Amino acid sequence: MANKKLNYAAIVMMFFLFFMIAFVTNLCSPMATIVKNQFGASEFAAQVGNYANFIAYLLMGIPAGMLVARFGYKKTALGAILVGLTGLAFEFLSGQVESYVVYLIGAFISGLCMCMLNTVVNPMLNILGGGGKKGNQFIQIGGAFNSAAAVIVYILMGALVGAVKETTGISDATPALLIAAVIFILAFVVLLFTKIDEPEQAPVQLSLVTGALKHRHFALGALAIFLYMSVEVGTPTYMVSYLQSDAVGLTMEVATLIAAVYWLMMFIGRTIGGVIGGKVSSRTMVSTVAAVACVLIAIGMFAPASIQVKVPGIDWANLKVSWVPVPAGMLAFLLVGLCTSVMWGGIFNMAVEGLGKYTAVASGIFMTMVFGCAVMVAIQAWLYDIIGLYSYIVPLACAAYILFYALVGSKVKKVAEE
Repeated sequence: MANKKLNYAAIVMMFFLFFMIAFVTNLCSPMATIVKNQFGASEFAAQVGNYANFIAYLLMGIPAGMLVARFGYKKTALGAILVGLTGLAFEFLSGQVESYVVYLIGAFISGLCMCMLNTVVNPMLNILGGGGKKGNQFIQIGGAFNSAAAVIVYILMGALVGAVKETTGISDATPALLIAAVIFILAFVVLLFTKIDEPEQAPVQLSLVTGALKHRHFALGALAIFLYMSVEVGTPTYMVSYLQSDAVGLTMEVATLIAAVYWLMMFIGRTIGGVIGGKVSSRTMVSTVAAVACVLIAIGMFAPASIQVKVPGIDWANLKVSWVPVPAGMLAFLLVGLCTSVMWGGIFNMAVEGLGKYTAVASGIFMTMVFGCAVMVAIQAWLYDIIGLYSYIVPLACAAYILFYALVGSKVKKVAEE
């Protein structure tokens, strides 16, 4: 019974870390609008903070997996929180000195922290659930906390900053950064006193990386995560940009509050996934939502702008929901959140199936692939400056690959051990 209680304590802690990851990561998108205004940057340049955050995954993914293998999950998570506080300090400083470069340094350091935490929480929840459907269920519940934090960030930034004016700068986001710092400190203290039973780890060797990649279903799954980031992050990011364009003409406050509905859809989807995850396989979940995502993204791209629908935007300051008329395609993009909600957990669950001693390092490789967000979102930014909404061909192609992975690429094939 004692072990069972300790396991539940560890599970709750992993859920809280999932919350932290999204809170800090999702500060980047609304911050991009501020940066674009303050420094007169293009859409591509304004999103560099987003890129810096996710490029950090490229550099830290495999080392983070090695840190877990060497020091264990708890010590790696504690170290990650300290790194995260350092990143937030740089972002806070950037607002005081009004330096774009200092802001980028902070975003990069924050990305290192997010990578380390992701390397911890995903395999831990899968292990605590015993893998399979139960492991997927725990990851989906953790994802619900992740999405809740994303919703809060968009609402918070919209309420704090409001309409971006000529005088709006990074310093206006200081309250959000301070809230994030308090969350980090609280997490560090609670985690320090939370007992976590560490699974047995294999000795740290480079052969663990090559050994994991020999598993075809894992290698293809890592590529699926690389491309998945485009669907999850690209969809709401450029929806916010489009809503503020001359074609629609909404303020940042209203645009971000509408975008918060996307993350609310992810929260709803992950909550449903957490409820049914113990009964429905990851393959069924992911193949279904990937197919629907392809349809919704296509509708978002090609629906005539003249057809208007009303979508909700949460007026947090007045505690009410405002219904705003927008092009019908925006509603389709919001509903994509229901689809992306269960993709991450489902892909991870399928990819690490049967990896055994390679799981920790495989998780690190997975986190390395998150830098796909920097690549794919940058490609979409470049296309957005040229062809606008048709740039959504990027997440559409990525969703199509995820459908292929769920149906074909995720099938486990036995690999001979050395």
